[in-house]
Amino acid sequence: MNFKPLHDRVLVKRMGSEEKTAGGIIIPDSAQEKPMEAKVMAVGTGLRSEDGKITPLDVKKGDIVLIGKWSGTEIKIGSDDLVIIKESDIMGIMG
Repeated sequence: MNFKPLHDRVLVKRMGSEEKTAGGIIIPDSAQEKPMEAKVMAVGTGLRSEDGKITPLDVKKGDIVLIGKWSGTEIKIGSDDLVIIKESDIMGIMG
């Protein structure tokens, strides 16, 4: 993938959600809830302060993070559905 987020932005891929209920009913894509767990695919260089110093991001490529259901901007690169979010929209890193 040839995409590098700028500054404090992070490119994530939402983790798959269940397509069936416990009873075996198939849930159509339009009715599925957006997953909140995502895998970090790429990170920007960091946030630049007013004095020009760059503060590196706390997340790194490969981290599993928790994001809001409606956070970020959804994009498609190749066949992958991805989301670009600011680091401040990430609620935490899964252990």
